[in-house]
Parts: sequence; structure tokens; C-alpha cells
Amino acid sequence: MSYSLIHNGTVIDGNGRSPIPNGAVLIRDNKIEQVGRKSDIRLPNSDVQMIDAQGGHILPGLIDTHVHFIFDGVNFVAAMNTPFSLGYYQAIGPMRRTLDAGITSVRDAGGADLGMKQAVEQGLIEGPRMQISISILTITGGHGDGWLPSGGGFDIVPPTPGRPSGLCDGVEEVRKKVREVLRAGAEVIKVCSTGGVLSPTDHPEFTQFTPEELEVMVQEAAYRRGIKVMAHAQGAEGIKNAVRAGIHSIEHGIYVDDEAIELMLERGTYLVPTLLAPLAVLEAAESGGSMPEWGIRKSREVIEIHSENIGRAFKAGVKVAMGTDAGVMKHGTNLRELGLMCNVGLSPMDSIVATTKTAAECLGWDDKVGTLESGKLAD
Repeated sequence: MSYSLIHNGTVIDGNGRSPIPNGAVLIRDNKIEQVGRKSDIRLPNSDVQMIDAQGGHILPGLIDTHVHFIFDGVNFVAAMNTPFSLGYYQAIGPMRRTLDAGITSVRDAGGADLGMKQAVEQGLIEGPRMQISISILTITGGHGDGWLPSGGGFDIVPPTPGRPSGLCDGVEEVRKKVREVLRAGAEVIKVCSTGGVLSPTDHPEFTQFTPEELEVMVQEAAYRRGIKVMAHAQGAEGIKNAVRAGIHSIEHGIYVDDEAIELMLERGTYLVPTLLAPLAVLEAAESGGSMPEWGIRKSREVIEIHSENIGRAFKAGVKVAMGTDAGVMKHGTNLRELGLMCNVGLSPMDSIVATTKTAAECLGWDDKVGTLESGKLAD
């Protein structure tokens, strides 16, 4: 049994309460034992390792609920020439940079498979704890179907031995696909209920999957110890279809309207804004990156309405969990999202809570991470 005391800092516990000046956190092994002013901490009789925060801030480990570790800045030409197994080695750097940014837990929204998660858990590589979706479920011609007018194509998240294809149409095909992804080790199901920005044959406002198809995804996932479904959902109708089907979190939410906001409040649905994603596409294009024309055009189209609608949803009381779509931009730059959330109406403390407590609740991990409280992991 070993003790550590982090002291000489301002404690921000993730609950949204006022910061604690001259704060400290007492840790036993890898769990939090006490939090408060240093003068109120009861030290054990045994030796305590003293860690000086040097006047900084002491926060919970931060959480990004929407990342893609299999890419690190979108470069379609490079991706088409990368053996799938090389991609796993290339993910080692992004995982380390994510940790260095203070992010200790993530939800990978498509791409990382069971082997990547286990490599972190077994200490083979350094990275945040991961909740994985593995594949991205989509319809023929939808966001995630890489078909091109040439007759060829390129899937952003291509199938591999550990990552089934996410393409499925019709209720029974959808049911089987959910089962395949769960068999591969998914801990959350990722579906595209609308089109998107970085896909050639659709638009963010296009609706994907029928209500019945979405409902069967939720049903099949729930059979497996209550696994949740997250939806890439940008257009208003696709957002509403997802919420009505019982989907747990809405990713992006670009065109969320008043009716969708009311539904989300009624159902307790989480919203993961990823405000950084369209901005990153435009920044990459301006810096000479290999961004496709359709991605640039659609990013310009959505960037202002995206910010406006996320601000309205937060003001109405929708639960906002921080997520970035990291992989579209470089991993390790994730915390730019907090500033963007402040730009649309969240206070600095609101943005911290979205990145700690609310994000942990969205992942179903609030019993172990997200706030500085006795018994939780000392991230």
C-alpha cells in the first residue's frame, strides 16, 4: 500500500462546484482517498510521496467521448497506401499524445479494435482507457460507404479481420451486423443516422436507416448487458429518429432543431458537439492538406449553424459531453474543443464539467472516473 499527496494547487473536482484554493488530493495506490484543502487532509502514519502541483490546477483525468485512433489528421492518399496492420503501430503516437494532453479516458467512435484496447490494458503501449465501437454501421450509399463515381471506393474505416464491415440494409441485416460487431468486442454500437461531411455521396441532412432499423440496433445492444448506441447524427430528422429509437448519444448534432432538443430533454439523450471537426477540415485545407473538395464544401456550409445550434441546445438544458472527432484533426489537440464550447455559450466551468463528470456519465463510467471523489480512480 502506497500513499501520494498532490498539493499546492487549486482543486477543480469536476462537479461544477467552486474551486478549492490550497487544495490537495490524497491517493492510496491508484484510488482517491481524500479531497479538500491541504489543511483538512488527514495524512496516514505511513510514508507519503509528496507531489507539488506548483500552483497549478488539480483536475480529474479528462475524457473525450469521440475519437478515432486509426487516423491522425485526414489524409486519404496516405490512408489508401497504408497496410491495415501498420495503422495499429501508427496509433501509438496519437495515444501517447492524448495522454499527454490530460485525457485519460476516451470513447473510440470507429476504427480501434479489441487488440488496440487490450494492448493498452496489458501495458504494451501507453494510452487512455478505451471504450470501443470498432465498426461504423451505415447504409449503402451513406456516410461511411466509400463508393466513388469511378466505380472504385475507399472506406474511411475499412473492414479487417478484427473489424467487420459496417454496411447493412434492412432490419434483419442490421440485426446481424450488430451481433457481428458485438462479437468482435464492441462496448458501444456506432451508427450513422444521417449523412456527413467527409463522405462523397451524401449530405449531413440526408436521413439514414429507418426508425425500425435504428430500434433493432438499440434492442440488440441492450440484450448484451445494456450496451448503448451512439449515433453520428447531423440532420434534424436523423437526430430525431435516433432519439426516438432510444439511442444514447447524438454525435455532432449540426442541424439539431427545437423539436429534437425537446426530445433529447425528454429522453435524457447526450449531445457530443465535436465543434472542432469542421474547423479542422477547413484548417487542413488552408494549410495544403489532402482534403477532398466535398469535405471542404460541406464544412463551410455547416460551421456557423453548427455552433449556433449547439449553443441553443446547451442553453435549453441538453446534457453536453465533450467530444472532438480527434483523428480528423491531430490527436493531442483535443482540448481546443473546450474553448469552442465556451464560444457557443458554455462557461469555462461548464466546459470542464462536460469534459469530466458529464463525459463519464455518457460513457457509463461515472462510478470510477470523471470527478475527484473518494473511491474513484486517481487519473
